[in-house]
Amino acid sequence: MNTSIGNNIKSIRELKNYTQEYMADRLGITQAGYSKIESGKNNISYKKIEKIAIVLEVNLEDIVYFEGQRYFKNVKENDLGDFMATCSKVEKLYEDKVFLLEKLLCKTDLELKRYKEKFGVI
Repeated sequence: MNTSIGNNIKSIRELKNYTQEYMADRLGITQAGYSKIESGKNNISYKKIEKIAIVLEVNLEDIVYFEGQRYFKNVKENDLGDFMATCSKVEKLYEDKVFLLEKLLCKTDLELKRYKEKFGVI
């Protein structure tokens, strides 16, 4: 096998923060067998490259012609939109949490004042 394809697979896998064990499990092979794919020690069929592309969630062309800079420049707007939507949801959750904590703090202050008025000390 061409070691550049193995190197490309490895680069994409690392960018996705996937381990060799994860990839091997998803492909139904051993970690050692998967390692040989990345190192170019095993010939790899077109079908296996297709399966790897599916697991990595990329196109075949991304594996064959991988260039790190090109890969990052071609982030789909939809992917970016999904990411931004997720960020907005997380931001909203934090805003809600802060609001609830502020409300709880106000209620606690009010209860402390009532306690002081009733008993004179805390």
